Amino acid sequence: MSDPDETDADHVVTAFLRHRGRVLLLRRSDAVGTYEGAWGGVSGFAEGDPDEQVRVEVREETGLEDDDVSFVRSGRPVEFVDDDRERGRDWVVHPYLFDLDGDDEQGSDTESATETELQLGEEHDEYAWVPPTTALEHVGDDLETVPKLWAAYERVAPTVRSIAADDEHGAAWLSVRALEVLRDRAGLLVHERAAFGADPEDERDELAELGRRLLEARPSMAVLRNRVNRTLSAADSGSDSEPDTGGGAPAVLEATLEGLERALAADDEAAATAGEHIDGTVLTLSRSGTVREALRRGDPSRVFVAESRPAREGIDVAETLATDETVACPVTVHTDAAAAHVLAREDVDRVVVGADTIRADGAVVNKTGTRAVAIAASHEGVPVTVVAATDKVSTREEVNLESGDRDAVYDGDGSLDVVNPTFDVTPADCIDEIATEGGSLEPDGIDAVAAELRDLESWRPGAEATDGNLSTE
Repeated sequence: MSDPDETDADHVVTAFLRHRGRVLLLRRSDAVGTYEGAWGGVSGFAEGDPDEQVRVEVREETGLEDDDVSFVRSGRPVEFVDDDRERGRDWVVHPYLFDLDGDDEQGSDTESATETELQLGEEHDEYAWVPPTTALEHVGDDLETVPKLWAAYERVAPTVRSIAADDEHGAAWLSVRALEVLRDRAGLLVHERAAFGADPEDERDELAELGRRLLEARPSMAVLRNRVNRTLSAADSGSDSEPDTGGGAPAVLEATLEGLERALAADDEAAATAGEHIDGTVLTLSRSGTVREALRRGDPSRVFVAESRPAREGIDVAETLATDETVACPVTVHTDAAAAHVLAREDVDRVVVGADTIRADGAVVNKTGTRAVAIAASHEGVPVTVVAATDKVSTREEVNLESGDRDAVYDGDGSLDVVNPTFDVTPADCIDEIATEGGSLEPDGIDAVAAELRDLESWRPGAEATDGNLSTE
């Protein structure tokens, strides 16, 4: 169609609010002038700058403030002419994606937006948190959506490329995004069966290739690898008894939906396990949504937080804890180099940290500084608890640790070598327990978990036997 700026096209914004793998859909009320009774995202006419208008619509139509949502991305506008309900009306839809309630940290948060009553504006009379693939099911079903809703969602949905390029989020968060990629593609293939017929073998091949691309996007992330492996292994498990469905799109769709619920529950349950052991004074570092949740579930009397250079994400963690009414205790920030001093001089009862990866021998790979803190804690007789779902256990014998930007350490003109490791390895003998969704494990019990996870790799013969570089938290 012609340039929308040179026509009478109506520009609208549509925001998809995401929480725990689901998105918010709202039903348009009789108060609106278009698409009454249809379901869509948070939307409204863009009378000025769409980037500003979308936040206005979120506030007005849900009651959520700017601090309640985190911007993820915007997408290319969707342009179309509605020859059905709006009799040839031109539309330009500007899509946006936001995360809610700490989902930008880890992918899990016990304070669920699905349990919070949203304050709907007059333009909507009902809402639901649903998998985005629900938007594909509107034809002839009980959920009619506004036109091009799925097309708008696809413009902001996670992709293999966005997962590969992400240098802000941790492995658990990215593993949830990887399952969303599989879910969305499987849902689309299921939807296309009505037009093209079912071909389980081709569907299985396409989704298996997508799974391999996801693994290649972040080869070092054990939790992403394990969760993709579990999903495709579960989808394949029906192949013998139900050859028409096993491994095909419906099986993968069901497996990803179950995998998302399992992944999010595992992080919550690991936090609950750790929370049972948290009281008194705690020291932590880096950014982990699961650790934050463990502190909320425990009973700390004081929390020390290392600033966690070079990104200093510990500062954000400390500020979040200081304003969290469920933690309700003094929070102190200190430099990374002062961690051993704090452990020696303060009456710290426990060190609590997250993990990017847990090796089969019980050693833990985490943000640089974790090893020094654990060794200092061991010297002072302070127990160290690692909080992580068992999906973070690596099935590989070795991992390669990547380095950060040289300029973060030294950006001068001197002829200097620079060492800036992003991760370090904490020996198993410096760790007292690993709090998981299945309870507390000692480091020497991790090898059995790794063996179970290796069995999930059967869907992809010839799987690589070594990890790639670990990506930053």
